[in-house]
Amino acid sequence: MTTPASPNIAAFGAWPSTISAARVAAGATPLSSLMLGGADGSDIFWLAGRAAEAGRNTLLRYHGAATEELTPAPFNVRSRVHEYGGGAYAVEGETVYFSHFKDNCVYRVAPGDAPVAVTQAGRQRFADFVVDRARNRLIGVRELHGDDEHAQPTNTICAIDIASGAETVLVHGADFYSSPRLSPDGRSLVWLSWDHPRMPWQGTTLWLADINPDGTLAAPKRIAGGEEESICQPEWAPDNLLHFVSDRSGWWNLYRLCADRVRIEGLCPMEAEFASPHWTFGNSMYGFRSASEIICTYIDKGVSRLARLLPGSGKLEAIANPYEEIRELRVGPGYIAMLAGGPTIPMELARIDFTEEGVEILAQSIDDLPEEANLSVPVNISYPSANGRTAHAFYYPPRNQDVQAPAGSKPPVIVISHGGPTGMTVNTLNLKTQFWTSRGFGVLDVNYGGSTGFGRAYRDLLKGQWGIVDVEDCVAGAQALVERGLADGERLIIRGGSAGGLTTLCALTFHDVFKAGASYYGVSDLKGLDQDSHKFESNYNEYLIAPKAQADAIYAQRSPINHTDKLSRPMIFFQGLDDKVVPPQQSEMMVDALKKRGIPVEYVALEGEGHGFRKAENIIRTLEAELDFYQNIFKLNHA
Repeated sequence: MTTPASPNIAAFGAWPSTISAARVAAGATPLSSLMLGGADGSDIFWLAGRAAEAGRNTLLRYHGAATEELTPAPFNVRSRVHEYGGGAYAVEGETVYFSHFKDNCVYRVAPGDAPVAVTQAGRQRFADFVVDRARNRLIGVRELHGDDEHAQPTNTICAIDIASGAETVLVHGADFYSSPRLSPDGRSLVWLSWDHPRMPWQGTTLWLADINPDGTLAAPKRIAGGEEESICQPEWAPDNLLHFVSDRSGWWNLYRLCADRVRIEGLCPMEAEFASPHWTFGNSMYGFRSASEIICTYIDKGVSRLARLLPGSGKLEAIANPYEEIRELRVGPGYIAMLAGGPTIPMELARIDFTEEGVEILAQSIDDLPEEANLSVPVNISYPSANGRTAHAFYYPPRNQDVQAPAGSKPPVIVISHGGPTGMTVNTLNLKTQFWTSRGFGVLDVNYGGSTGFGRAYRDLLKGQWGIVDVEDCVAGAQALVERGLADGERLIIRGGSAGGLTTLCALTFHDVFKAGASYYGVSDLKGLDQDSHKFESNYNEYLIAPKAQADAIYAQRSPINHTDKLSRPMIFFQGLDDKVVPPQQSEMMVDALKKRGIPVEYVALEGEGHGFRKAENIIRTLEAELDFYQNIFKLNHA
């Protein structure tokens, strides 16, 4: 009789793992920008990130049970409008129009053909296209940059003649535009606009205009929205009724404009979110099976649900599926296409047929999945934070079937502060998280006050409180784990990127809970961020901190760069040298200050990387450097 082998004994944080940094990088295939097309609407298009090809995005098409690539290297289907991009292509039948990242030109491509430029190279960028077939043109958002790289660009809604490439401005005057959508009969156009200092999740305006015979727009009419109402994802039903999402109730819910174009009616009021913040163009969380049936996804307490909504009655019926995050959704003839994932399911492209049971998987972001026995499945937890608040997070315990820690020991825990900060963290399987849990680290991924997915009141907890509420919720989360016996209080780590980097730096500077930290292109100087930031976020701090007239004193109080004398914990910094959102000097100032004080600090600067790392070799390099840093700082056994 064979005796089962005993598991290896190794200290938490030093477990041997088969989830290497190289495996993480190989599995890093971001899927995004889901669209439908083809002669009968049965073709599914999406973008896939190629880390091994310098992080370029390529366009794929699923057609007739086969997948083909439409944009071979060196084409990179990506837009930099608002710097965060999205909405980089549009589909008309089998023809695709896309923005190429290198030259910002719009190209046309069809299966079997090479891409052909539609526009000329210049200082303009395009995003969020729709095809106006009756007038042989594209309509989209144009961002026009001038000769002065420090001057803010001009944003408009612009038409592009497909034959000549000529550009005609249709709408101008606002600081920002998005979501131009053409009615099914081709007679009307809607769009969103907003102005400084607001961000689109604070207040946007929905406009509608009829199209004149010469292609210009008649006088636009304001339909909904304003300075304190956020409108998202306007869409036309097949019967030419306009639908949209509004947070006028305190939650992003679905509404429609009645046929008289005056009355607005709510379709299914509930405390759930039918939209996400407009960081990128082209977000889609609902679509039409018919004029009387909407397929939608909504976020309930941080988890996505899929449902069928009957607008006539307001009835909402659940649609069974295995996912807890549904990032994008499109409705085709007889089917639903989704980008979705769950705790043991990586982000994947899924197809659900209305007449059959089950889910067909067309693409996955991770090809080489670890054994499920080695996957840490998160627990959705809520816990008390400062001033009577309740904060939310996903807790991932250490998990590795081949190793166990010495009896009585507790794991180091990494607390993650997500970026945005107006955003949210989700529980979809992510190999970067499993990289840590499979080595004996716990991970607490926090949806601090200010996160989306919990209604406007929760989102507005960060109004004027960035660097305070987010930090307090991360600190409280770490303390809650220690109190529950789930974490070693002497080995608490905090890490974050971008806005989450500010949370990380503030937590280490103004609190004495965390013992080490990692900042990925994090904000250290709020005033410097204002001076260096791009147009989209150039006034974001008026919401997060204070109006500019009163901001200087608060900036000085909250910027970690002004309080390096209080920062005495070891840190590692990672920074893309081409970052235009958070410039390198934000990290470099902190590194220099810590070096002068003799605090252990490391700096990893990456050429050719912007705001977020896309290249496989850099994903590997950063993960391995961060792991080595923690193991050295905490003197873990390098088993």
